[in-house]
Amino acid sequence: MSYQDTIDYLYSRLPLFSRIGAAAIKNDLHNTLAICSFLDHPEKKFKTIHIAGTNGKGSTSHMLASIFQEAGYKTGLYTSPHLYDFRERIKVNGEMCSTQFVIDFTNKMKGFIEKTEPSFFEITVGMAFDYFAEKNVDIAIIETGLGGRLDSTNVITPELSLITNIGWDHMALLGNDLTSISKEKAGIIKNKVPVVISETIPESKIVFEEKANQQNAPIYYAEEYYTLKHFTNHWTSAAFEFESLKNVSKNSLLENALWDTPFTIQCDLPGKYQYKNLRGVVTAIQILNQKGWKISSQHLHHGLKNIKKNTGLMGRWECMQDNPRIILDVAHNEHGMKALLEQLESLDFENLHIVTGMVKDKDVEAALSLLPKQAKYYFTQSHIPRALPVKELVEKATSIGLIGETYNNVNDAIDHAKRTASPKDLILVIGSIFLVAEVNRAAFITNL
Repeated sequence: MSYQDTIDYLYSRLPLFSRIGAAAIKNDLHNTLAICSFLDHPEKKFKTIHIAGTNGKGSTSHMLASIFQEAGYKTGLYTSPHLYDFRERIKVNGEMCSTQFVIDFTNKMKGFIEKTEPSFFEITVGMAFDYFAEKNVDIAIIETGLGGRLDSTNVITPELSLITNIGWDHMALLGNDLTSISKEKAGIIKNKVPVVISETIPESKIVFEEKANQQNAPIYYAEEYYTLKHFTNHWTSAAFEFESLKNVSKNSLLENALWDTPFTIQCDLPGKYQYKNLRGVVTAIQILNQKGWKISSQHLHHGLKNIKKNTGLMGRWECMQDNPRIILDVAHNEHGMKALLEQLESLDFENLHIVTGMVKDKDVEAALSLLPKQAKYYFTQSHIPRALPVKELVEKATSIGLIGETYNNVNDAIDHAKRTASPKDLILVIGSIFLVAEVNRAAFITNL
C-alpha cells in the first residue's frame, strides 16, 4: 500500500471519534493492552510524562517537549488530533514519523486489526509507542485524547503526571458535573508517581487529593508555588513575570529551583491564559530535576521561547498574515473562549471579524454566548459527520444576537472576510479543530 492507501485504510476501517463521535469510544483498556502485548510492550521501553486536562494539555505537552529538546534529550511527542497530516500526532524532536513507518506498522497490524476491531485512537497510540521504542527516545510526552481513566494512553507508568485543569467538555462521555469529569481526569494519577495540577477548582481539588492519597502519589498544586506578577502581551509572543509565593518559599521544591524569583519567561504562545500552563510546566520541571533529569534554567527559557520552532505546533493563536491580521486558534469550548477573549482585550485592532464553525457534541450555546456581539461573523462548518450544520449554528448564534453570513467552507469564509476587512482589522478563525484543519495554509505562504 502507498501512504495515502494506508491512511485511507485506517480512516475507513477503524472507528474514529473525530468523525463519528461517541460510537468510536471503547470503555475499557482491553484493546490497548492487547495491542501493547502484540507489539512486545513498547510502552515499557522509554520514559514518559502523561498530560491530561480539559484545556491546555496540547500547549503544555508542546512546552515540555520543547524544553526537553533544548536540554539535549531525544524527545517523543504524542498528541491528537492532527490538523493537516496524520503524522503530526507522532514526533521525535519535532520531526513527524516517516510515511514508511506508518505503512510498515499498518501492514504489521492488519491481521490484528481485522481480528480485534480496535478504534482509530487505540491503533494510533500503539503506533506512537512502537515508534518511540524503535527510535529509542529518552522521554516521550504523552497527551491523553479524552478523559484519562479509560483513555488509551493510560497504560503507561510515567515519570510524572500533569493535569492542566477541569472544565465543561465532552460531558456526554465524561460526566455531567465537574466532580465526575475530575474523576475521569484523575485516572492518570499512578502509584507513587508525582502529579502536578496546573489549575484547580473546588470540585477538582477534592477529587485529586483523594486519588493522590489512594495512590500514595505526591501532589503539587502549581498555583501554590508561583503567581503571575506582570504580563506583557504581543501579537506573536508574550512575557510572563513570575514570583514564588512566600508561604511556600521553604518548600524543598523551591529550594532546588534553578532560577531566582521573580523571573521572566518569554513564550511564543501568547495570551495571558498561558500563565497557568507555564506555572504547571515550571513546577513539573523542578520535580523532574529532583528525579535526576538535568534541565537548566537556560533550557527552560530557550524551550519556552521556541515552542513552535522546536515542535511544529500549529493552531494556537497562529498568525497567518498581517494587514489585515489573520489568526487561527482552536478555541472551541467555554473555557477556551474565555481565554481567547482575554487575549483580545490586550491587543489593538479596529474591527473584529470572526470565522467560526463547531461540532455537534459541544456546548455550543455556552461558547457562543461569550463572543462579542459587535463583531462581524462568518458562519461555516467542517466537512466531517460530527460537524454542526451551519444552518443550526446560525440559528443558535442569531438567538443570542450574533449576526453574520453563511459559507459552504472555511476558506470561502476567510476569503470574504479578507475582502471585507480593512488593513487594521483582525480576522479570527476559531472553533472546531477540524474547521481550522481545513484552512488552506498555502494561501498564506506569501504573507507569513
